Amino acid sequence: QVHLEESGGGSVQAGGSLKLSCLASEYSNNCMAWYRQAPGGEREGVAAIDTDGDPSYVEAVKGRFTVSKGDSQNVFLLQMDNLKPEDTAMYYCAAGKPSVRVCLDYAPGMDYWGKGIQVSISS
Repeated sequence: QVHLEESGGGSVQAGGSLKLSCLASEYSNNCMAWYRQAPGGEREGVAAIDTDGDPSYVEAVKGRFTVSKGDSQNVFLLQMDNLKPEDTAMYYCAAGKPSVRVCLDYAPGMDYWGKGIQVSISS
């Protein structure tokens, strides 16, 4: 059982930045992803790093969000710049199943989820 814990959320004005961190209870080379869910909306993949170390992003955040792994391999990061009100959502860190190489927006392929952290952007 891998425990994932998100931190770094909060409230900022449009155009601002936030950096989310996900601390995993143990090292994993599985695909890692950030998902988000807005009120009344479906959970969507935002950014991921696949098992080859390649990042991927949903179109809506390309050029604004940067996903990476920290110096410690059990830390997973999401730098969010030029935030927009439509980025407001609960953000979740997730670890993919060992058999899954690419996990952006593939919720059935995720094995473990964090509890989520709120990100609120005001206009």
